[in-house]
Amino acid sequence: MQTVSIIGFNGALASAITGIIDLFRLAGVTWARIHGQQPEPRFTTRLLTADGQPFRCINGITLMPDGALEDASLERSSLVMIPTIGAPIGQVLADNQALIGWLSRSDLQNDGSVRLASNCTGAFLLAEAGLLDGRQATTHWGFSQQFRQRYPGVNLQPEKLMTVDEPIACAGGGMAWWDLGVYLVERYAGTQTARELAKSFVIDAGRTSQAPYSAMQSRRYHSDQAVLQLQEWLDQHYPEPISLHSLAALSGLTERSLIRRFKAATGDTPTSYLQILRIEAARQELEKSRASIETITQRVGYDDVSSFSRLFRKHTGLAPGAYRSRFGV
Repeated sequence: MQTVSIIGFNGALASAITGIIDLFRLAGVTWARIHGQQPEPRFTTRLLTADGQPFRCINGITLMPDGALEDASLERSSLVMIPTIGAPIGQVLADNQALIGWLSRSDLQNDGSVRLASNCTGAFLLAEAGLLDGRQATTHWGFSQQFRQRYPGVNLQPEKLMTVDEPIACAGGGMAWWDLGVYLVERYAGTQTARELAKSFVIDAGRTSQAPYSAMQSRRYHSDQAVLQLQEWLDQHYPEPISLHSLAALSGLTERSLIRRFKAATGDTPTSYLQILRIEAARQELEKSRASIETITQRVGYDDVSSFSRLFRKHTGLAPGAYRSRFGV
């Protein structure tokens, strides 16, 4: 039986802790009970804190741990999991130096297994410990710019619902622990057990992207006034034909300087940002109106529906029609 250690701390998201414990504890159990078979538990779990004391989650619930970090190691645990930070991130990082130090001392030799995993903003704790430097990672899309600024050495991919750069896995925003849990059950207990678990919990195990849930606001958390003014102008003029030359003229910068400063501030080139802005506008149209996809394509500044559909799928993980079916009125 595999042992999973979940790390608790004040300000954590309770559901990301209790939910993932439920998933692991009931793998091989719920499906068997539904079908009148003998349950075969595949995992045992331990909830640990830095000092072994109870901790208070962001929703006010106090959880009782099974022990302290000193009782755990990556050698004794098949897997160690870091849940979502629900409280202010800077505060939690400052208050959990013992946990960060413990993580930084972890032996992460890659033996082909995922040994350490985080959900949502829990990735900040892994990055603070230096464990994500040079690795692929994801976190909640709304905190991606803050993450990039604080940890420039991490290959952040906030559009992804999950990243796996062995021996570390990261899940994206909020309830992505569902997807992470099912994936890890598959890695440790096999495909059949994971499928049965997903069916038992009625989990859509086919999600791969959190891009459909993202917003443009996260790209405005910077202090470059020239770029901010250009972003405000693009808000009003994105459907128009726009060239890099015209954007440089508006900003008073050379094209090379504009590209450098725009990417430093937002994480995107001006051209990529314009594409994302148009996709965001199309998403809102698909969510709120019944206009045809051809009409929406033209409204946001594209002429060719097939090219726009390919671009929309690239950014959101869904074709325009599928996106409307899932999120539309």
